[in-house]
Amino acid sequence: MRGRLIFPFLAELHRLDTAAMAGPGPGPHASGYDADFREPVLEDSDDGLAEAFRREFPPVRVPCQVEPDAFESLRMTPSGNSPRTSFELVFHFRDLERLGLVDAATGDALIRPSDRLGALYDVAGALVQAVRTPPGLYVTEARPTGFGLHRRRPRRNLLLVTFNDRPQARGLA
Repeated sequence: MRGRLIFPFLAELHRLDTAAMAGPGPGPHASGYDADFREPVLEDSDDGLAEAFRREFPPVRVPCQVEPDAFESLRMTPSGNSPRTSFELVFHFRDLERLGLVDAATGDALIRPSDRLGALYDVAGALVQAVRTPPGLYVTEARPTGFGLHRRRPRRNLLLVTFNDRPQARGLA
């Protein structure tokens, strides 16, 4: 028995496509992805502000559980009243497997740091809350939290994902 989500929502995730970014990046960089820091490189634009070179997979809506405190924090963010810039969503591995978001070879979830949250929807597909980007909310940690209750064949059941905002780059020195 692997359990289920309680009061599910749908999280619209924009996963970072590091393979598409591995080719020639904009400007002087050989790549648009910094493997050491595991994030897109910043490039100087014509306006003098640094902008991230990002390539993303098409958005996918994944069932998740939203804690009340986290939802309140997300709701206040667009008005600039965010008392907290971090919150967590819980995903079920059964849903991730169904959507092809689990690596078949390792069993690891394919929701990873630098992936971006676009919006939350109710289960009928109606928009509940959009996430303003920039600044955006990005995955900073994704970790399994349990292996279910089945003794004979234990399987991962929940993935706890932490999202944080990222400050805008002010410019390149």
